[in-house]
Amino acid sequence: MEITVLVFLTSGLFLGWSLGANDAANVFGTAVASRMVQFTTAAIICTLFLILGAVISGAGAAHGLGALGKLNALPGAFMAAFSAALTVYWMTKAGLPVSTTQAIVGAIIGWNIFSGSITDTAALTKILATWVACPILGAIFGALIYKLVMVTLSRSRIHLLRLDVYTRLGLILAGAFGSYSLGANNIGNVMGVFVSSSPFSDFSVGDLFTFTSIQQLFLLGAIAIGIGVFTYSKRVMMTVGDGILPLTPVGAWVVVISHSIVLFLFSSIELEHFLASNGLPTIPLIPVSSSQAVVGAVIGIGLLKGAKGIKWRALGNIASGWISTPIIASIVCFVMLFFLQNVFNQVVYHEVRYVISEPVLVYLEKAGAEVNQLKAIQGQVISGGTHFRDAIRGAQPDLTQELEQKIFDAAELYPMSLSKDKFVKIDKEFLSPEQIEQLHALSGRTFDHTWQLYDALSNKSKEWKKLEKNKLNKPFNKHLDEQLTYVYELFHQAESVDSGR
Repeated sequence: MEITVLVFLTSGLFLGWSLGANDAANVFGTAVASRMVQFTTAAIICTLFLILGAVISGAGAAHGLGALGKLNALPGAFMAAFSAALTVYWMTKAGLPVSTTQAIVGAIIGWNIFSGSITDTAALTKILATWVACPILGAIFGALIYKLVMVTLSRSRIHLLRLDVYTRLGLILAGAFGSYSLGANNIGNVMGVFVSSSPFSDFSVGDLFTFTSIQQLFLLGAIAIGIGVFTYSKRVMMTVGDGILPLTPVGAWVVVISHSIVLFLFSSIELEHFLASNGLPTIPLIPVSSSQAVVGAVIGIGLLKGAKGIKWRALGNIASGWISTPIIASIVCFVMLFFLQNVFNQVVYHEVRYVISEPVLVYLEKAGAEVNQLKAIQGQVISGGTHFRDAIRGAQPDLTQELEQKIFDAAELYPMSLSKDKFVKIDKEFLSPEQIEQLHALSGRTFDHTWQLYDALSNKSKEWKKLEKNKLNKPFNKHLDEQLTYVYELFHQAESVDSGR
């Protein structure tokens, strides 16, 4: 099994290399293009802090599972990662700063289409909205901060040599922080699908620290990202930093700061909690494209200067890359899944099964759902999300979108066995001691649906119980959802018959 995992791991390494080749431009592109920082210096700092961010802070993001699709077979996950990496590589070769997230979203949609799974349109709409909002916010912050900085400099009359030193230092510090964040936030996209099947084992260095298997996995992925930075990122750095608008060193610093603020707005749980506690509208915690934030900031500065220096042709090429990236990744993933399944005889997905059983009906009725008409298909085990959707719509045509999603969540068969051999793999940093203790109390039990395991856990401990839905409790519930998803995947009992081949 380990040899198989290592073979499939190569797609994650390829994706890591592609990410480093493309996304390093987002933190050091403007500094390199403005000649304030040498490319070699930028690459060394970027790689070092990428690795630190991935190993130290990457574990939390790796456990989060997107709502777009559940890649439930290792060969399918391999091909989705490979398709995204190949797409990013093509765009990088063309010198276009595309988003790895866009490529992965496209690949997941391609997998959904091939496997007959349903893409969550609400989640997709929210992601697409951020792709529009991100460059706009980048432009707004870029213009405002640039104006503020220029007014401050004109009044302070700092000597040019001192200003040069300050700007160079600011670019290096901002780039180091951006690289750390890039490693922490993106290593889950690169290596997250391989966490449950990591071929490494924990080992301790005396009494100093323990280097977990996940950290070793992330280190390997981060090294791949670093190699991408050194070998292929310079061209994209020049496109971002000079291809759209020639930037002064101060302008380059403003771009990096603006980009960091945009990423912070869409990723800070603390900020969301602060806004909610003061009765203010919250910002959705959704991964956004750092490439779009950088390009938006550059455009904002250009518009503030009258838009005369903006190279609209280069901007059009970049925008076309944003549009085409998810489409290309989706098509590539679909075609390559077909060959992987039919030519190489690999299981690229496990077909999801659904059943309207008596416990499911009782569960839905307790939740206040009117499901009497669904009794017409009670007891039928239906394979595939699209087939199940057609069946429940045929039995109960007046379904609302909310009720339909509740039925999907309740009826999905996801057999889990809390066997003792799975407990040794528990991430003790991601779950609290009390949460692990309550899991041990259920050792030996089996469950057919995820909601059954949740009910069993939430009845035993408040640490497993979701709080009342409101803005104040949103961060806690979101983190608990990530922990529950991790537990479901850890104890999932794969079926003996694979239908995706």
